[in-house]
Amino acid sequence: MREKLHFGRYDYAGYFSFIVYAMSSLSIPLVLVAMGKSLNFPLDDGGMAAGGLLHLFRSIALVVALLFCGMIGGRLGKRKTMGMAMFFMGCGILLCSLSPVYFLLIPFLLIAGFGEGLCEGMATPFVQDLHTDAPERYVNIAHSMWSVGIFLCVILSGVLLTRGVSWRLILLVCGFLGLLSGLSFFWKENPAKKYPETAHKDDPADIWRYSIAIARSGRFWVFCLGMVMGAGAEYCLTFWAAAYLQLTFQASAWLAGAGTAAIAAGMFLGRVGFGFFAKKEYLKHILLICSAAMIPLIFLLAYLTPEMFPSPNWMFVSLILILFFSGVTVAPFWPTLQVYGVGQLPELDSTMLYIYFSAMGVPGCGFFTWIMGVLGDNFGLRGAFMLLPASLVIYALTIFAEGWLFPRKNR
Repeated sequence: MREKLHFGRYDYAGYFSFIVYAMSSLSIPLVLVAMGKSLNFPLDDGGMAAGGLLHLFRSIALVVALLFCGMIGGRLGKRKTMGMAMFFMGCGILLCSLSPVYFLLIPFLLIAGFGEGLCEGMATPFVQDLHTDAPERYVNIAHSMWSVGIFLCVILSGVLLTRGVSWRLILLVCGFLGLLSGLSFFWKENPAKKYPETAHKDDPADIWRYSIAIARSGRFWVFCLGMVMGAGAEYCLTFWAAAYLQLTFQASAWLAGAGTAAIAAGMFLGRVGFGFFAKKEYLKHILLICSAAMIPLIFLLAYLTPEMFPSPNWMFVSLILILFFSGVTVAPFWPTLQVYGVGQLPELDSTMLYIYFSAMGVPGCGFFTWIMGVLGDNFGLRGAFMLLPASLVIYALTIFAEGWLFPRKNR
């Protein structure tokens, strides 16, 4: 029987940060159609590449933050770095809500992206430090909060947009929640709880030494390729789902949001399930099975047309189910691969591994999102969705080949 899970104040602070991170990250794609009309880059008139470009620039800031994340965390400690991350994130999204033109969104998203990068790099090792006895359980549960944030954001945003509420108000609320989340990390825990505050300050020379050791590991770069492909598939599905339903199936903003919420619900169920029941020896099997199961779901999503259904209700129920099960299969792509990769590289610093794995995953999100926008402008989003099965094949082959390319002695 598995040991009972235990949660403390900083667990909840971390979970809240994942929820707010998801809401801030997804608020832009959810209001993208309305934002495009307001700021003169309509998605149905050649503006998809411009929409995808927003997340590409955001991803650049994420990667920059991730590269310095280890040094910042070593100096300030993970808790304070997480608080600072949420403040940057909240300020950036607040400024986006006030932007009068498209091009001002880019510097504002760079600010938000820098905060997201710090959060991305620190959140997972922050949770790991809280539960070093069973990180594979708590990390998956923590990442499931991302799905909770998506669910809340898409449902509330869909309702508000359908009722004519401005996209600016939605971003304003997300920004405020980011600032509130930042405060939760500066509320110190009871000293009796003995939260690991980072007892020593890592010297930059130590960070550099850890980084060199990681860069010299061939196995690490194989996992990096998997992170790029898996992250690209996960975020493209989440980012473009609402726009796909609106433009291809003439869905309202609320129904489009419900589709993204279905993905979030599936991801939540998958991550919580893997968190409760996954064992270290089964992580690779979970990743391979889920990547193989997602491919036919994406083909089905791209194949369906409104004319195939007897009524609009049947159409949207079918789409919601497909998106839900897509969410279940995509759930372990990011957190489980990170935990599996760290477990396969025990000789290397785990915190820096988490940071660098995220640093590889984030460009996958940004690059694939932008490429899907370019493909959507040229071939429509239906054709652009074929990018996902291609990335999933490479993802599965990478995970399958990792043990064969780098066999471990006495495995």
